[in-house]
Order: sequence, then structure tokens, then C-alpha cells
Amino acid sequence: MHLPRRIQHCRLCGARAEYRVPADDNRERATCTACGEIHYENPINVVGTVPVWGDQVLLCRRAIEPRYGLWTLPAGFLELGESTDAGAVRETVEEAGARIELEGLYTILNVVRVGQVHFFYRARMLDTTLDPGPETLEAQLFREHEVPWDQIAFRTVRQTLEHFFEDRRRGRFELHTGEIG
Repeated sequence: MHLPRRIQHCRLCGARAEYRVPADDNRERATCTACGEIHYENPINVVGTVPVWGDQVLLCRRAIEPRYGLWTLPAGFLELGESTDAGAVRETVEEAGARIELEGLYTILNVVRVGQVHFFYRARMLDTTLDPGPETLEAQLFREHEVPWDQIAFRTVRQTLEHFFEDRRRGRFELHTGEIG
């Protein structure tokens, strides 16, 4: 798969960058035509949780694009200087205003076509107090049969929820990995 060439100029000196294979590498990198700086592009990490209260899971209705108005698990981009678990907790607080306790990494889903890796943690809600932030129209608890499956914003969220409800029926949760096309 060939991703778009996003870097046009050097971040250090501002000169034009071109994509070529550096001498000690095996793939094209954005390389400054003036100072020779090599700019690496790596996948973006998305972190979130599957917050649970009893037999219900918490979903957030998006107040931002992409996928405005559709439902998602609380999740977002990992920040520099932040671990994946700390980022997942932060995103849950920012998007839903929910207090949670993490119960372990649950899904790692690669979305290669857009250069992302999504990490979802299982989480136990400490109470049902919710205070959605500006990126969320509403936050709501759903039982499995109440989940608005036709209004789920992202395939990674749908797949994580499907794994969750199946694992809960089996009485055993395990780490799930995969790739979303």
C-alpha cells in the first residue's frame, strides 16, 4: 500500500522535501533537498475504552467530524508524553466525563490505509455520573440489544463492541488483534 506523500517542506529549514530511499534505509522517506534532514512518518495511535456499568456499555454521540452525530466508544488521539492507558482514561473523561478503572488492554486494531493503530481498554465505570465534553453531543449507556448498530461511527468501534459482547457471553475476555481494511 502506498500512502500519500504528505511532507512537502523540511521542518528544520523550510526547503523543499522529496521522497527518496536514504542510503541506510529500505523505503522512501521525505528528505530535505537542502539540509538532508530525513523526516519519518509513523502511524497515529488512537486510544479509548469500553466503559461498562453492569450489563451496559457507554457510547458517545459525536459532536465533531468525521462522522458527526454517530455513536462511538470514548476515544481519541494519543498525545506525546502519554502512555496508551493514560490516554485512554483521559479521552474517556474528556468525551464522556466518566470516572473509570481500567481492566486491561482489549483490542489492538490496525487501520493501515489511514496509518492508524487503535487501542481499546476494557473499563469499569465507578459511577453513572456523566459530563460529556464539547466533542460529544450526548453520552449514554446501552445494553447489547439497545446499541444503535446502524449508527456506529467507526469499524474499529463496531469490531471492538462485537468482540466485547461475544466475550461476555462466553464469560472470558481476551486480547483481540486485527486489521481493518
